[in-house]
Amino acid sequence: MHTALVCSGGLDSVSLAHVLASQGRLSRIVSFDYGQRHRKELDFARACALRLGVPFHLVDLSGLGAALSGSALTDDLAVPDGHYAEETMRVTVVPNRNAIMLTMAFGIAAANGDSAVAAAVHGGDHFIYPDCRPGFTDAFAAMQRAALEGYADVVLDVPFVHRTKADIVTAGAAAGTPFAQTWSCYKGGARHCGRCGTCVERREAFHLARVADPTEYDDADFWQAAVAAHAVGGA
Repeated sequence: MHTALVCSGGLDSVSLAHVLASQGRLSRIVSFDYGQRHRKELDFARACALRLGVPFHLVDLSGLGAALSGSALTDDLAVPDGHYAEETMRVTVVPNRNAIMLTMAFGIAAANGDSAVAAAVHGGDHFIYPDCRPGFTDAFAAMQRAALEGYADVVLDVPFVHRTKADIVTAGAAAGTPFAQTWSCYKGGARHCGRCGTCVERREAFHLARVADPTEYDDADFWQAAVAAHAVGGA
């Protein structure tokens, strides 16, 4: 099965790239510039494609962020600190982001004769992002079957949709993922901040997976307080 992977350059998608490559299934990497403030992640996606020897497609949707306003990822809004599964993190939603990107990726896959499009959405995303939930991925897969009926047979592969971030770290480690060559932080600074939701989730995932975290953080210990605060708040 030839699989086109939607890859941000983050831990999840780069890990999935290495998993697919280890299975001989990765055919190309597709990334998107949608005007995200942390667009440095795209350098990591490009490096992943080069490392794994597959074509890299960078789709310019740079005007999208301005059109889909109101997100801290695209507007001049502060990225909040704290645990990912907090109400404050909803400001990082870019409406319909995955629906738009996956639609483009399916077109690229169909045009190049691929049989699948993969995305690394996972259970930890469900609280905040509606277009990472199983209800969305199931419906999107059905829509694409109709959209390409009679032209191409391309399926949606979301192997982590019911799994945790720690599970992804475990799978990525088994496939030899160079975790230091991934970028998660939404603030897009010189180093991972260690305080935003995606940094906290990343740090916690390595801890739960019992895998050494090679990431350099500006605040490497903040995650513990954030996790503890979330546990109290959710009790």
